[in-house]
Amino acid sequence: MTIQELIKLEDKAKEVWVISPSLHYDVENADFSELVSVNLGEKTKYRYIVPASKTVVKNLDLYQKKYNLTDENVISNFLLLPESEFNPFITEIAIYDANTNCKACSAVGNEDGKDIMEFSPAASKSMADSFAEIWKKYKRVKP
Repeated sequence: MTIQELIKLEDKAKEVWVISPSLHYDVENADFSELVSVNLGEKTKYRYIVPASKTVVKNLDLYQKKYNLTDENVISNFLLLPESEFNPFITEIAIYDANTNCKACSAVGNEDGKDIMEFSPAASKSMADSFAEIWKKYKRVKP
């Protein structure tokens, strides 16, 4: 499914449940931000499950301001979970040949299947860089 197909699907929905590690699409992606704004005006119901991370808290504040929501709207539409409780929604990601022809793929972490998504070269490289940075931070050596 392309991003445009996803936008069409969301545009027609009356209720949207989102599980997001950062709220990226809702606050940083212009196409989705516009769609969410229109949908909220048309009374589409949005419900979010997000981790209670620093990034989400910052983006949740942006979300509230961007869409002119009350504290009560945020409380009723968002479930902030401790990051450990958020884990069942995380897909498994594999990064291949990070230093040469970097490719990253994602799949559901607890079942076999054909639903595997390949990330763009830029996203793959960004994930590889993040992996290396986190690995080095905690292991204190390059991966």
